[in-house]
Amino acid sequence: MNLILHLLLDAAVIFGLAYLMPQVDVKNFGTALLIAVLLGLLNFFIGWIIRFPLNLVTFFLLTGIVRIVVTAVLLKLIDKFMDSFTIVGFWPALVIALAVAVAGMLIDRSAPTPEMVESGYEVSRYIIRLVV
Repeated sequence: MNLILHLLLDAAVIFGLAYLMPQVDVKNFGTALLIAVLLGLLNFFIGWIIRFPLNLVTFFLLTGIVRIVVTAVLLKLIDKFMDSFTIVGFWPALVIALAVAVAGMLIDRSAPTPEMVESGYEVSRYIIRLVV
């Protein structure tokens, strides 16, 4: 269920930013959904190959920034393969990658997976709320 929610929200973010940004063109919501699926697959299969050397160079201190930059690169790669999706420049891809990362973080905080609950994520979240 969490995967479907992530894909739909990523597609909505991509489609919404394409509406707001003149440098980004997405044909329709179905195309945005296909982009979200391709982005997820590329992040799973290729993203770690790109992220690992970059994280080694930064001593794993900039993991979040590296993940956002790699997502932007993968968006540009998807742009090259699809005719119904266009991004002019790298900065709009970076903005979309940042928005997708923020949306994913909000979903993970509002609907944690069972693995997150078992690892103590929920407990630490409530302890932080009690302390603050």
